[in-house]
Amino acid sequence: MSSLSTHVLDTVSGRPAAGVRLRLFSGTAVLFDGVTDADGRCPALRALTLEGGQYRLEFEIAAYFRAQGHELADPPFLDVVPLVFGLSAEGHAHVPLLAAPYGYSTYRGS
Repeated sequence: MSSLSTHVLDTVSGRPAAGVRLRLFSGTAVLFDGVTDADGRCPALRALTLEGGQYRLEFEIAAYFRAQGHELADPPFLDVVPLVFGLSAEGHAHVPLLAAPYGYSTYRGS
């Protein structure tokens, strides 16, 4: 079985992104629905036990940046950021998101 964690960083302010809603999917099934804490993390996500397979994390980035006072286009360039990734049958994966209103990056962390 595997575990998963994430960390959302606001690259505009250079700080953790608190209050970002995120969901974890396996196919169409929602496995987790939560919000990042003051450190941009979602500790309850790590408590899940996941099988090997393909998953999708969705981050509601436009809502976060609007809440921070940024004026975004209508519709926003980035609204929900989907990250589709695979997990092996065992181990831990860390999937950080570095986000701004017009771009993002991610990588497999430890």
